Amino acid sequence: MTASTPHSADASGADGDPPPGDPAPDAAGAVAEEDGGGPGSGGTASADATGAAEAAGAPEAGAPGPDGAGDTPGSGAAGTGSEGPGAGPDPAGGGTEDTEGTEGTEGTEDTGSEAQAELAAQRALRERIARRKAERGGPVESGAKLSGQAADLLAAVRAVEGGTSSGSDFFDDAPAAAAPRPAAEAPRPAVPRAAPAAPAAPRRTPPEALEAVHALLARGGAPESLAGPVAETLGEGAAGLLAEDPWLVLSVPGVRPEQADAFARALLGPGCGPEDERRAAALVAWLLERAAAHGHTVQEVSAVRTGLAGLGVPDEDAAVAAAVEAGAALVLQDGTGADAAEEPEEAHPAAPEDRQEDRPPVPVLLGLDRYAMAEESLADGLARLVRTGPRDTWEGPDLVRAAAGGGLVVHTGGEAARAEPVSLVAGARERGLRALVAVHSRSGCRRLGPQGGAVTVADLLSGAAGPGRDEDGALALDLLAVLDAPLLDVESAAALVEALPDGCRLVLSGDPHVLGAAGAGRVFADLLAAGVCPRVDSRLPDPGPLGELVSGIGIGELNQVDAPGKEIAVVPVREAAEAVHRTVQLVGDSVPRAIGVPADRTQVLTVGHGGPAGTRALNTALKQHFNPGPGRFGGFDPGDRVALAEAPGRTVAATVVSASPEGLRLDGEGGAVTVPRDRVASVLRHGWAMTVHQAAGMRWPAVVVVLPGDAAAGLSRPWVYTAFGRAERHLSVVQGVDRALPGAVAEVAAEARRTRLGVLLRGLLAEPSAS
Repeated sequence: MTASTPHSADASGADGDPPPGDPAPDAAGAVAEEDGGGPGSGGTASADATGAAEAAGAPEAGAPGPDGAGDTPGSGAAGTGSEGPGAGPDPAGGGTEDTEGTEGTEGTEDTGSEAQAELAAQRALRERIARRKAERGGPVESGAKLSGQAADLLAAVRAVEGGTSSGSDFFDDAPAAAAPRPAAEAPRPAVPRAAPAAPAAPRRTPPEALEAVHALLARGGAPESLAGPVAETLGEGAAGLLAEDPWLVLSVPGVRPEQADAFARALLGPGCGPEDERRAAALVAWLLERAAAHGHTVQEVSAVRTGLAGLGVPDEDAAVAAAVEAGAALVLQDGTGADAAEEPEEAHPAAPEDRQEDRPPVPVLLGLDRYAMAEESLADGLARLVRTGPRDTWEGPDLVRAAAGGGLVVHTGGEAARAEPVSLVAGARERGLRALVAVHSRSGCRRLGPQGGAVTVADLLSGAAGPGRDEDGALALDLLAVLDAPLLDVESAAALVEALPDGCRLVLSGDPHVLGAAGAGRVFADLLAAGVCPRVDSRLPDPGPLGELVSGIGIGELNQVDAPGKEIAVVPVREAAEAVHRTVQLVGDSVPRAIGVPADRTQVLTVGHGGPAGTRALNTALKQHFNPGPGRFGGFDPGDRVALAEAPGRTVAATVVSASPEGLRLDGEGGAVTVPRDRVASVLRHGWAMTVHQAAGMRWPAVVVVLPGDAAAGLSRPWVYTAFGRAERHLSVVQGVDRALPGAVAEVAAEARRTRLGVLLRGLLAEPSAS
């Protein structure tokens, strides 16, 4: 079927209106360049007019963004030169989804508990690294002093690349064959679990510690605004840690390698060089964090070496080995070649050296411990649910029958298919089971209605909603159906699965065509690919012209769809200024008049935050039209529509109600919430226009998707599918990319993510081989 741009009569008949005169200014009063927008994004990223740069882990200028990465506000580097690290909050909220938000509910005064937990984990890692350095003593010089695992890694890398080894020799033991899985294993006794700790209160750095950081930064030529983020990241002893290892400043969001190098030179003097092992460890960790921002949980050592070479590291092998020795990275084994390693020796009558040559090479992988531990914990937890799951028989649809007989089921389908797991949960409750539906966003709760009894995954884990914990610390549930499962990153999924008791049924349901999780991992896709549990594909289609359009996009076809009720409208534009003008016209007049959806229920979506038709420019124009004001409260006025970044990848649409000494009061789908004054700049944006990544898991009666000409490089099939799928009743497309739109749908698939979950699951749940 030939792909073509969807078209029906414009809801407003505005095509004949004259183009606007002057372009709308950027939110900061200047024309900003296009931000890196997300999945498969090839758009350039730049600091906005305030000088704030993207948070650490965000794509560099011109680099492609990950599926689902980078849209929430956060802190960034204020300096972009090489004279020292710079940092400072982006008043417009610029940054990436690496910025931490709150894990708790709306209505709480604390929007920083999740960030504090993450910072605590970072501090623990730094302390462990420091202890290992103290025990080891002395720098590593070009690999000459390496020993143990680090020396073995250096030898293995060189052997693999020299063709003398497959790479599997590096690991102590070949992968063991998976134990046969019993046909029907009885549930094992529940293992006691510690009750989850209460969310930590915001950490306040003592004034004397903050003053010490200020003094050290001044010595290193770094801006004063960096003191707060440094103290928050590294803790009370930040000044001492930085004095000993200046490259630790790279762990602060927004600081770049050239800035860390300048800071180190200022503190250490001529004795500081590119071969310093402290620099190597920091750069390896920085590269792995950037990879995680693109969705990868691991990287091949060759990719890390390439990144190090680009950063001026003279001996990449020694640098990688030094980072492993310092504890900044872990060495992991990929599943490639695992089958060959597990075959019995009798299957290879040739000589051992011949068998070695026949085996495919096993890449040496590097990863950060937080993601390695999460992925392994998740695999173990999912295998536990499979092995302890009930073996009942229920009558009903495919999903009901599959859930009756196993502890883990994956379910795929579009928006209409969400009714199937909801019905499953209702039926389980009628059977006397403790059953619950969990969703990604508060919008998802709203769409299911009060009868669905749904809670968000974040609220379930924090204890703000749901059944609470049993005496063993596990969630008091017999069946949990998680909708929006493709939006689960590996750390959230691991925490969720670990909280489920033995014998609980877990149903992971979602649309495999949408953008992936904002964090590292591809949990839902890995489960589908692993084939270790029942899979139920819904046959319930999404209705109407919008459903037909979005379904076609899912298979790579942008079809022309009949829309007799003006469900779909296309507004061609020639330039960004015209796109902004048409958008304001659609939201303020055309859609309310022709479709009957008011402006406050119409959402504008676009590719990125920057640029002459990004969210900043669009929000400036929309605020001027709907709620003009001076921005008295941190840039906001009562009545402003805003996007609150609760956490990476989780946004709440809300409206500003008022301000108080405590902070800015909002009213959103989850109720009232107060954002503390010192958090406003980092977690809040104007929300008339959002990026598609911010809109993950949400839907609106009407959606206007803005595609200016410079957005073409940021388009992909998952992006278009997700954007168009946010509309419930009406979709307007402000089309300035011409044939790039159908081209992206047909040819630009999701960016691949490197993970280990599928391999781990197959190893744990592999069926016994036939004898």
